[in-house]
Amino acid sequence: MNSNSTSSQAICVRKLKVLADTTRLSVLEILMEGPKHVGELNAVLRIEQSLLSHHLKVLREEGFVKATRDGKAVLYCCAPNIQQRNGGRAIDLGCCLLCFD
Repeated sequence: MNSNSTSSQAICVRKLKVLADTTRLSVLEILMEGPKHVGELNAVLRIEQSLLSHHLKVLREEGFVKATRDGKAVLYCCAPNIQQRNGGRAIDLGCCLLCFD
């Protein structure tokens, strides 16, 4: 196994670890439908806003979501590098395809 293959595997493992959390996976699935404000996400998820903010930060830092200022609010959407497949029901992580039921 060469170092390039090992590096690719490490990147894949890191991505999958981030998405192993059910809340983060749910956030990503919701954002695949289109951009949302925190309040819209929380209307579906019904968790503490501080906890949602933490999960959004992790997803932002790992390149899954993008945040843009929308007046006083922040609008979240899937990052441009997240390639949706199967009519928006799956994302191509580069190492594997993650499908939503």
